[in-house]
Amino acid sequence: MKAVLVGVGQAGGKLTTALSEFDAEMGFGAIRDAIAVNTATADLEPLPLDTVLVGQSRVNGHGVGGDNELGAEVMDEDSIEVLDAVAPRVTADVEAIVVVAGLGGGTGSGGAPVLVRELSRVYDVPVYALGVLPGRDEGAMYQVNAGRSLKTLVREADATILLDNDAWRSSGESVEGGYAAINESMARRVGLLLAAGEATQGVGESVVDTSEVINTLRAGGMAAVGYGSAPAGEDAGDNVNTVTSTVRSAVMTGLSLPSATTADAGLVVIAGDPERISRKGAEKARKWLQEETGSMQVRGGDFPLDSDRLAAVVLLTGVERSDRIEAFLERARQAIRDEPEEEPDAAEAFQNDEIDDLL
Repeated sequence: MKAVLVGVGQAGGKLTTALSEFDAEMGFGAIRDAIAVNTATADLEPLPLDTVLVGQSRVNGHGVGGDNELGAEVMDEDSIEVLDAVAPRVTADVEAIVVVAGLGGGTGSGGAPVLVRELSRVYDVPVYALGVLPGRDEGAMYQVNAGRSLKTLVREADATILLDNDAWRSSGESVEGGYAAINESMARRVGLLLAAGEATQGVGESVVDTSEVINTLRAGGMAAVGYGSAPAGEDAGDNVNTVTSTVRSAVMTGLSLPSATTADAGLVVIAGDPERISRKGAEKARKWLQEETGSMQVRGGDFPLDSDRLAAVVLLTGVERSDRIEAFLERARQAIRDEPEEEPDAAEAFQNDEIDDLL
């Protein structure tokens, strides 16, 4: 799938960079172009991407301080500037636009839904969102921001692929190191998914086409991407169990949204040397995924790669009913309930008629 990426906010810019670099290193050419958008100059400067600074008249390049309502407002006010930056990148061969954002911060969670809405209004190609959910320990403001942002994104985007921050963060790992690992893991998953319809090596027996990725995402709502890999035997006949176990690993332990195993539709992509991909294993894996997800809409195919390993990329759509989503939404609802009432302004208190003047 030939795509243009738009990273919004700090996390969105970093994940967009990781995706672009993975695609370039692998030589896939699926990511046609990418830009980063932010309200904070300091977050844009280190990125090796073209950038757009929004909200200068409101926050002067200093960010929105976690205020996602302000993030939405400045994106709405400056959306023309962002659309102008995107326009020359969306060429005739581009098949999708992906807006990438962390859903806990102010600029990403507030700006991404607005930008998705505006891009959908302008372009006929699907506009997807790739959103990072905050971890359980990231504070009430981030949970509230993400809950409100996700509710809006699901309505505005053609589909919203989710990444749970808690999925890969190792205990004892530094915050910066944890985010780097998360970006690398997600770049591999989404990068392979986007590239699946852009086979550059070999000829598979049943190569995945871009239309199959788009049709799987057409179910809309929330989506998750899983990944697993294992060493491959020399012949396809040796790899029946390798294919099935790799697909199971991608779903059971490698999903970007853990435990999201009830889905409306699915896609299984087996990547590797076509001579080593077992057709029997691929069919068994597809049937297993149908049973596991309760969906009869499970597509499958190959992604030819010159490798001595086999990898499985699994896309699941319509995962709103997962325990992980419900747990996150409950955290967001609880955070809203726990929000303190606004403290009265001390200056305004002196204008209160209930306090008499001395004179």
